[in-house]
Amino acid sequence: MAPKNKIDEQLNNSISSNKISIATFMTTDYPEHGTFMDISLKFCEMGVDILEFGIPFSDPIAEGRTIQETTFKALENGINITNCFESISLIRKKGYMTPIVIMGYYNPILKYGLESFAKKANQSGVDGIIVADLPIEESTHLRNLCNSNSIHLIQMLAPTSTAERIKKTCEIASGFIYCVSLTGVTGARKSIGPKIEMLVNQIRTHTNIPIMVGFGISNREHVETIGKFADGAIIGSALLDTIGQSRGKEAVSKAYNFVKTLIDSP
Repeated sequence: MAPKNKIDEQLNNSISSNKISIATFMTTDYPEHGTFMDISLKFCEMGVDILEFGIPFSDPIAEGRTIQETTFKALENGINITNCFESISLIRKKGYMTPIVIMGYYNPILKYGLESFAKKANQSGVDGIIVADLPIEESTHLRNLCNSNSIHLIQMLAPTSTAERIKKTCEIASGFIYCVSLTGVTGARKSIGPKIEMLVNQIRTHTNIPIMVGFGISNREHVETIGKFADGAIIGSALLDTIGQSRGKEAVSKAYNFVKTLIDSP
């Protein structure tokens, strides 16, 4: 049985208020721990709906240039799954209850140990997990462990997903469905994929679970477009590009101002 947690409460409240949910993606402890924490706490305070943190991995096949560069920088700094859990625990200890999703790849999670990973994620305050390279046919064990620890194993769908794949994914999905807006890797884009609305409409025929759209979301115009047919937008590369332009307090300020433009209506 899929759990109910802070993700469900937050997204349902946004939907009831006719509000477009905003999720921010950052590579864990990039550019370094202090700035990462300051930005994360600032996002909690300003009302970001979901924080998504990437677990650094040496072969991030779904990622474009920006996230690859931030990932390799984090790896150079020695950041791993344990550091990710520690940072999340710090956020929770400071009293912030914004839903947190971690995104990673299967190999490091398997090496950590699936049961230990799910248990530690729960203890740290994680609400959702995305495993970018784990097909649904091989996800049963981890999904059951997540359910036992009140964590959503978030499923992904793309414009290339077949009708059968969409149906099967919707049958096991919980929390929200992560819709990839275009084919290819992550990265800021000038426009969103033309097939994403069709994909969202297909998903709606199988489930009423919230749908978040990611990959290439770069500005308020993109957010408003997505809000016409989906429940929220996930912003990653454009945010990390903004953070990477500065250091310390200036990076925190630029990240805050950038995300504020996404949240605030013109």
